[in-house]
Amino acid sequence: MTNPDTAAATVRLADLETPCLILDADRMDRNIARLRRRLVSMGVSLRPHLKTAKSADVARRVMTSAAGPATVSTLKEAAYFAAAGVKDMIYAVGIAPDKLAKVQRLRQDGVDIAVVLDTVEQAEAVAAASRAAGHAIPALIEIDCDGHRSGVLPNDAHRLLTIGRALVQGGELRGVLTHAGASYGARTEQALVDAASQERCAVVQAAQILRDAGLPCPVVSLGSTPTAHFATDLSGVTEVRAGVFVFFDLVMMGIGVCKVDDIALSVLATVIGHQREKGWVLVDAGWMAMSQDRGTSKQPVSQGYGLVCDISGKPYADIILADANQEHGIVTVRPGSGATLPDLKIGDRVRILPNHACATGALHAGYKVVRGTSDVVEASWPRFGGW
Repeated sequence: MTNPDTAAATVRLADLETPCLILDADRMDRNIARLRRRLVSMGVSLRPHLKTAKSADVARRVMTSAAGPATVSTLKEAAYFAAAGVKDMIYAVGIAPDKLAKVQRLRQDGVDIAVVLDTVEQAEAVAAASRAAGHAIPALIEIDCDGHRSGVLPNDAHRLLTIGRALVQGGELRGVLTHAGASYGARTEQALVDAASQERCAVVQAAQILRDAGLPCPVVSLGSTPTAHFATDLSGVTEVRAGVFVFFDLVMMGIGVCKVDDIALSVLATVIGHQREKGWVLVDAGWMAMSQDRGTSKQPVSQGYGLVCDISGKPYADIILADANQEHGIVTVRPGSGATLPDLKIGDRVRILPNHACATGALHAGYKVVRGTSDVVEASWPRFGGW
């Protein structure tokens, strides 16, 4: 016989206010285990990037210990995770001098947080702040492995050494770091393997230049979710950073890093209307719930604002969130597919897989946690945003 108290306490997807963020913990656990197995077999450690999750509950599941290591993208993240017990972090965004005081406060509280830089000016600021505080701030020199964004070219020995020598005049040169951001544009398995090889070669080369000049370089850090899954050689590397692998998303699926059944994050939405003559179903999840990230529009298969699934998380064939306003989403058949729009009635629930897990997650205050095809919400995990 069912206990009435237990039954009353059970929350199901149909009970939730929409739109809201759903996390399939079974898929998340599989994704984490997959990358861990891979990196263990290659003899390197994982320093997960927590910017995607922004949640202590997720962090505890992805880090190798309660204290880290971890990567963060804001100092607000650093303070939040420090309060949750994380003590080993890299703040992996180029350091602005006016943020060094916050870094010093975290270090004084027992957090081993390192910063990232790629200019002499930054190195001099870190060294000066270190001397003034009487405590060396550790920094890693960012290496440009693919022209994607920032960093020092790996063969620019003069710039590397000038930065390194400026940094050690008070600060600590902890190593080098790179991110193969251009891997997100890869379209074949060989292109992903090549991006991973280029990433490794760049950061190992830069580390050797520093060491040959007598400068320390204990940490050789690289990482992106695509290259972490396609690297064939990580010799000379000490750690791998990746973040979106925890949840995956449609961009990662389009690159070939995951399958649709690996995507752990979705947005639960309710059907609120029809435009039958246009072949539209309206839902209450617009770009304020999904984000305006249209990353798959540059891929061979565009997913619009997201791929539409039934309430259990099973995708409908070629049904996408084709357009979005602030609070309205337009569900329709993918152009040219010949698929049939599902018979969705007013009040029915759907789940929409996001293009970019980081962007979609940032619009929500927490995760409603389910497992597999179950509609039982087993937990609510808070997440945070801002700077």
